[in-house]
Amino acid sequence: MSSFFYKPLAADESGELFEETRRRRTHVKKILFHFVAVAAFLYGIYLGTSGLLKLSGKRRPCHGPTNLNSTLPSHYTLPSGDKIPTVALGVWQAARGEVGAAVSSALKVGYRHIDGAWAYGNEAEVGQAVKSSGIPREDIWITSKLWNTFHAPEDIEPALDDTLTKLDTPYLDLYLIHWPVAFKKNTNEVDEELTANPYPTWAKLEELVDKGKIRNIGISNFNIARIKNLTANPLKYKPAVNQVELNYFNPQPELLQWSKENGLILEAYSPLGSTKQVKEALNVPIVLNISHRLGITPAQVLISWHVKRGTVVLPKSVTTSRIEENFAVFDLPDDLFTKLETAATSHPPQRVVNPSQGWGLDYDIFDENLPY
Repeated sequence: MSSFFYKPLAADESGELFEETRRRRTHVKKILFHFVAVAAFLYGIYLGTSGLLKLSGKRRPCHGPTNLNSTLPSHYTLPSGDKIPTVALGVWQAARGEVGAAVSSALKVGYRHIDGAWAYGNEAEVGQAVKSSGIPREDIWITSKLWNTFHAPEDIEPALDDTLTKLDTPYLDLYLIHWPVAFKKNTNEVDEELTANPYPTWAKLEELVDKGKIRNIGISNFNIARIKNLTANPLKYKPAVNQVELNYFNPQPELLQWSKENGLILEAYSPLGSTKQVKEALNVPIVLNISHRLGITPAQVLISWHVKRGTVVLPKSVTTSRIEENFAVFDLPDDLFTKLETAATSHPPQRVVNPSQGWGLDYDIFDENLPY
């Protein structure tokens, strides 16, 4: 019998037996020591990495505690009966050359709602990405918006046709009046008449619904007074949604409550805060606390909060990992949701997106007390 541990020795070698055995045992001990040390080192790395991920909230976005995942709605039903997905990829400020890849990534992850606008200047690339995905058109919700210079009834259909051509689609699922301010054609000069009375614009949009070019129509950046000003008219189709700036810093609880009472769904743009606010939003103490307790990321906490508030949420990203992260929605426990809602509504609101001054207006377009 022979082995690594034992080697038969001749009689005249018996004086060397003890030394040979000692050397072999020492060698084996060294091997075992190194093996244990390496195993302990790798285990330490595993524990340390897990701890850091837990502290930072940066876990894989598609894997969360099963008891959170998710009783929240994946769609809301509009007055037309169409079902709008609750989480969309927003493509505002997504540059040409990167927006197509972002849309492609989003569709692969599972998004079926793309929120764009003519004014974003990237509709052709968005349309190409949608077409290249191979997903049937009827399975993807596409939103675009009517820009201020096209509010005159005679300008609306040509503007819509331009959007449809760029997106390479025969219809839009949703078309919004981008801002409640009309400009005179080819200028940045306010058309006071169409701004004060948006009904002619709306009536033309209703015609385009009947023609099949648009399935649903809505508004964007309208406050309560402006909504009432529009809906006081004999509308054939009521606004399906109102897309507004909604986030921790500008939660607009009054508008949200009024909208629920009047059957109007809000869509939240800049849901993590406007560009300069995102880092701050992701480090709000209550957001971090919920993130750590539930094992989801701060961004997922905020996006889930929006959906639980009853809004469609439009996070924007061109980074694949963040696109995937933002798509995972969890049903926040009621007590944690209430704490976050209380924190968000307990400080003075901070609206970031307000072009009133930049457009040379002598009033704030969000002022509820303006005569229209």
